[in-house]
Amino acid sequence: MRFLKDLWRILRGDKGALIGGIIVLLYCLMALIGPWVVPLSNEQDPANAYAGPSWSHPLGTDALGQGVLSQIIVGSRPIMVVGLLAAIITVFIGVTVGLLTGYIGGWFDTLVMRITDIFLTIPGLPLIIVLAAFIQTTNPVVLAIILSITAWAGLARSIRSQAMSLRSSDFIEAAKLQGVPLRNMIFRQLLPNVGPYVAIHFLLAITGAIYAQVGLFLLGIAPISGTNWGIMINLAMAQGALYTTDSALYLFAPMAAIVILQVAFVFFSRALDSVFNPRLRVQ
Repeated sequence: MRFLKDLWRILRGDKGALIGGIIVLLYCLMALIGPWVVPLSNEQDPANAYAGPSWSHPLGTDALGQGVLSQIIVGSRPIMVVGLLAAIITVFIGVTVGLLTGYIGGWFDTLVMRITDIFLTIPGLPLIIVLAAFIQTTNPVVLAIILSITAWAGLARSIRSQAMSLRSSDFIEAAKLQGVPLRNMIFRQLLPNVGPYVAIHFLLAITGAIYAQVGLFLLGIAPISGTNWGIMINLAMAQGALYTTDSALYLFAPMAAIVILQVAFVFFSRALDSVFNPRLRVQ
């Protein structure tokens, strides 16, 4: 409750962060209930292909005469779901590895950190492309695992450094004397102290996963199934959006949706920074 009160106080004093938070919330609502409120029709109307904005289709239509806005709304769910799942997997692995290695130390720390270093040196994007091309899946969980395959390593190293600085603290020494089990030591004693950094990284992980996922569909590496923003951009470019004005709106609409969401995340993360770091707060 204290966190929420501080966050609301910061948002009220920082209009940019407030607007960013509202936009993020609207995107979440759009992904959650949008496909039910504005379902994508299977009916095609080629005679109405690439029609301009109208009351029935505020963002125009595509090559099949289907509304672009409805595709933006319906396509938000798979993008947001995979982005959220990838962020959860990334943060869970990174935090768990970082806290365990930082607290336990010794040969365990050396072994796990060498493995982590391997993941840090692997070029993430080429590996994601190869795995996505080989697996050819539309399962959101599998896609999320692919996107987080190397993303956790940097977070693990950062969390390890913080855990190493905390393990000699008085409250940790007191917990050791009380015989606190390792699980409670990690997740009840250490985790709350690295929570602020984890929260910020969680937002960054979502944005990174969204960009990477859209890129896979844009390049045609992930199977084209259903509708999402990356598939929309792929189809628009295949239909000549870069060379003609007919399908330009079909191309720029999903691009604008992605940019607006990313900018909103940046502004909202500023509010979280202010909550966790009082010196950054807007006076």
